[in-house]
Amino acid sequence: MAGKQAKILSAQAARDMLLFAETTRHPDRNRTILLLSLKAGLRAAEIAKLTWDMVETVDGDIGATIELRDAAAKKRHGRRIPVQTDLRRALIVLRKKSRGDGPIIRSERGGPMTPLSIVVWFNRIFRATGLDGCSSHSGRRTFITRAARLVHEAGGSLRDVQLLAGHSSIQTTQRYIDGDSDAQRRLVSLI
Repeated sequence: MAGKQAKILSAQAARDMLLFAETTRHPDRNRTILLLSLKAGLRAAEIAKLTWDMVETVDGDIGATIELRDAAAKKRHGRRIPVQTDLRRALIVLRKKSRGDGPIIRSERGGPMTPLSIVVWFNRIFRATGLDGCSSHSGRRTFITRAARLVHEAGGSLRDVQLLAGHSSIQTTQRYIDGDSDAQRRLVSLI
């Protein structure tokens, strides 16, 4: 990432954003946008390009994984991302209100939202909730950082986080991970 990195969101900031989404004209869509960023680590362009067939089973149910195709992913690095519980619920609710196939996230006029419109949408919600220094990449960076901190509890490694993020290099994944000075102090005290 060139320049300043997107700010990591605290658990409270994420809850505040989700609560704010409930007060908007399109709460189900907006909640889903936030959860795709926070719970699946998708980029704004990936959120815009995500289609129902990438999340549904052959029976039309919301599946256990997002099959992000190469055409929808940055540098054509598609990936499989397990669907987190809150995200799954949001997708189910949104699917019931959806018109047919195609993009999951639609504009007010019914067409697909563009990657730029997703970026602008995030800027508006951050401004409305008073979260300075955040961008459309904040949810993704939060997802990657939290995954890296919890991966040992799942029996995984940083390679698993890299695959979820869709990075071709582990060094790129490491640049996304925010350090925790409290954890560093606890770690040093154990030595």
